[in-house]
Amino acid sequence: MKSDPHTFLKQDLVLAQLIENHQPIELLPHPDPFERLIISVINQQLSIASARAIRNRLFERFEITPTSILNANKDDLKSTGLSAQKVDYIFNIALAFKEGLSAEKLLSMADEEVIETLTEIRGVGVWTAKMFLIFVLAREDIFPTEDLGIRKAMQKLYPSLDTPSKMIEKAEDWRPYRSYASRYLWTAVD
Repeated sequence: MKSDPHTFLKQDLVLAQLIENHQPIELLPHPDPFERLIISVINQQLSIASARAIRNRLFERFEITPTSILNANKDDLKSTGLSAQKVDYIFNIALAFKEGLSAEKLLSMADEEVIETLTEIRGVGVWTAKMFLIFVLAREDIFPTEDLGIRKAMQKLYPSLDTPSKMIEKAEDWRPYRSYASRYLWTAVD
């Protein structure tokens, strides 16, 4: 039987302090996986403010459904601030969902299978797939060392952990709640 993730993670004194300093973090599935995957692509390699501005313009001007995106004019999508490359990525995601990718299919898959399926879509990498697992499917045991925020938090809070392999090794202590640990680590750099 699984324990409470917060109680479990408090065994790590560094995480215990983060948990004490913040409201309890919960993992909740996102109701619209297509929309969230689009948001993840928008967020790639952008500041939070820039990504938010582009997302707001896109969501104001377009219905965020596979059909709507596939029927949109690419220049109109670019006018929201998306690069031509990200417009192509969003089209690829829309096509994958139009061709049968669905929340139900993804929910039924193991974590590695979700990563493999999503990274087959041009424009979706491992980082995006892991964010999807945490923020859309609410999977409890994902540790995204690909994320700059995670690496910065680990270096700040655990100075001796100066390589991704050392960080991954430390994160084994947090299994099966590495997603919760990741969410708390992000609070240290936000």
